[in-house]
Amino acid sequence: MSSDSGAGTGVIHDIGFRHYEGPRLGRGYLIRSLYVDSLRGCYGLGRSTKSKIMPFLLLVVMTAPAVIIAVVAGVTGMDELPLDYVGYIFALSSAITIFLAAQSPATVSRDLRFRTMPLYLSRPLTRNHYVLAKYGAMSTALFILVALPQTALFIGALLAEMEFWPNAKGWAAGLLGSFLLSLVLAGIGLLIASITPRRGFGVAAVITVLLLLTLVSGVLSALAYENDHPHLSAYFALINPVSLVEGVLVWMVDAQSSYPEPPPGNLGGLIFTLVTVAVIAGSYALLLARYRKVSAS
Repeated sequence: MSSDSGAGTGVIHDIGFRHYEGPRLGRGYLIRSLYVDSLRGCYGLGRSTKSKIMPFLLLVVMTAPAVIIAVVAGVTGMDELPLDYVGYIFALSSAITIFLAAQSPATVSRDLRFRTMPLYLSRPLTRNHYVLAKYGAMSTALFILVALPQTALFIGALLAEMEFWPNAKGWAAGLLGSFLLSLVLAGIGLLIASITPRRGFGVAAVITVLLLLTLVSGVLSALAYENDHPHLSAYFALINPVSLVEGVLVWMVDAQSSYPEPPPGNLGGLIFTLVTVAVIAGSYALLLARYRKVSAS
């Protein structure tokens, strides 16, 4: 605006800016966009080639054995798969842990390190929505990693002309296990990674915590079993996030337990299920509390 010497006069100059006349997509669109972008980021999509190597290598590591098993089953005419769907999850749990350790810091640590939270929160996007999108993306990425090889097993079983319903039920049980394991591990991984803006520290912290929980759980369970405390041995599996979900599946779908003693009866199964729900809800609540402390300026 420029003013002449006369009082109260002025001119507004049109310098070419146009008002936005498109649709107002709203908060839901922002949440979906953040979710999709974070999910793509878990597999390095839209980023450098280097970012794609680790997630897709682990996807191959998870899927290749399933394809080989399916091919061998078809060629040899097996009546059933040598490894059931739920058992496949826990046989390759190390690859799942590595994926979580590599990608959960990439999902949240980058925003903390480069201080992009003020940009997110400058729009109608709250911290709660940010956590929801990130948790959903990490859970979905893990679910894809675990469910894809099980689907390959199922397709291979059908091509080998194995019985449909037993394999369909086994596949459904495997997908249930994939869903629960994805929610449990995503919450724990993101919670640990959100503590530090340094991605390398986040990777090391996630691996260290999960490894310690696995070792402590396994050692205590073995000691209890050797000292004639089988029920106590079963409950020590609650310490390990992976065996926690395994215990739920042992109760719900009669899966095989990798621990010396499975959850004892309906009470044990119910306890494992309640602890699983508590871990998921608790991880989400702690993430919300963590991001309420992150500066928006």
